[in-house]
Amino acid sequence: MNGQSPTPNTMRSVAQVATPHASRYLQQLCKHFAHKIPATFDEKTGQVDFPFGTCMLEAGDGVLKLSLSSPDEAQLTQLEGVVERHLLRFAFREDLTVDWSR
Repeated sequence: MNGQSPTPNTMRSVAQVATPHASRYLQQLCKHFAHKIPATFDEKTGQVDFPFGTCMLEAGDGVLKLSLSSPDEAQLTQLEGVVERHLLRFAFREDLTVDWSR
């Protein structure tokens, strides 16, 4: 992780997704995105730097926390969609719910 903090004007969105496979999905998402964009991760934390924002991931006991930051609302909406679609695709065996909170 590069440790960059979002600027004060950055829009933020967070989701806490209940799943017993939080670490697996964190690593799967980061590995997938790392083929095209910068991504760093370990078993518990990850960061993916998209051209339109940043996704920070944190795997806890039974929960995957997704923290997004983006320069504006349109790009944040785009980032939410990309991250959510990929997570749901990887977790097709589960009925996950991703509720974003801004």
